[in-house]
Amino acid sequence: MSKEDTPGTANKDQEIQVRERLLKVLLTSDARERLTRIKMVKPEVAKAIENTIVELASSGRLKKAVSDEEIKDYLASMQQPQKNFKIKWA
Repeated sequence: MSKEDTPGTANKDQEIQVRERLLKVLLTSDARERLTRIKMVKPEVAKAIENTIVELASSGRLKKAVSDEEIKDYLASMQQPQKNFKIKWA
């Protein structure tokens, strides 16, 4: 029995397809492009943004398609604050 024949992978593939269709409806084309670029660099961040969007939509708190600017806002809110270092020369 190969990995593709297991029942779990069929369910997983179907879940991925449903999620992708849902995100296609919930995101503007610019937002989808940005999320795709984020996914290439930081897949865990993209997944977190996707989860947030799906959660908002399923709870009815998402009234319109998510724009590119909103994706940027989600991204900024997930970023760790950077520490500023000052170097003093003696």
